[in-house]
Parts: sequence; structure tokens; C-alpha cells
Amino acid sequence: MTPQQIRLVQSSWAALAPSAERLAELFYMRLFAMDPSLRELFHGEIGRQGRNLVKMLDTLVGSLDRLDTLLPVLRELGARHRQYGVHPADYEIFGQALQWTLQRVLGMELSPEAEDAWMEVYRLFADAMQDGPASSACA
Repeated sequence: MTPQQIRLVQSSWAALAPSAERLAELFYMRLFAMDPSLRELFHGEIGRQGRNLVKMLDTLVGSLDRLDTLLPVLRELGARHRQYGVHPADYEIFGQALQWTLQRVLGMELSPEAEDAWMEVYRLFADAMQDGPASSACA
């Protein structure tokens, strides 16, 4: 990730803050529309899950300039998600749902460069999270 990509993601995330609840709502609506079977992975109230998603994204986006501390957190998060039943193919759907949601919430404020930066960040997150189960199994 370049410093410019980090700045683009962090500034667009700051613009999303007032719409965080809507972001989570749209994200899960899109995710479950794309793959209804993923709904089974979520127990309890989806609004609470949405708040957790926003809180986690806030933490991760705020830590992009400290990847050395971020990557172990992502690997642990990935290990937990594997225990919840998340499969590697689910990460692709999640990324597509995230991209769709960012486009809807930010609209014209999401430049092509910022969208590309978000997808680069997502790939970084997803790759690190998928490393989690493998590294945990070896421990």
C-alpha cells in the first residue's frame, strides 16, 4: 500500500462516519442478496453485527500506517472467522458487497483512485485474514 492509497482510504472513511449505520445496513443487505446462505453465519441481531463491523473497520482503517501491528490482528480475526464457518470463497463476495456499498454511500465522492485504494486495502485485509486459519492450525 502506498501512502497515497492510505490517505485516500482514511479520508473517504472519515466522510463515511456520519453514514456508518447506513453503510452497515446496506452492506449486509447486499451481502445476503448476493449469497443468502451467508445469513446463517450471523447469529443474533444484525444491527449489533453492523455496529461491530463499523467499529472494526474504523480500527483497521485507522491502523493502515502501522501494518506491522495490524497484520497479526487480521490473522487472529481470520482465525475466528474460520471457526464461525467463513470459507475462502466468502471473502470474494464480501469484497464485492463492500465495493457496492462504498459506491452507494459515497456516490460521486468516491473517486476511481479511492475505490481502487479501498479494494487494495480489502485485498490486504482478506489475504491476512485467510492466513489466520493456516497459521493457527500450525500452532
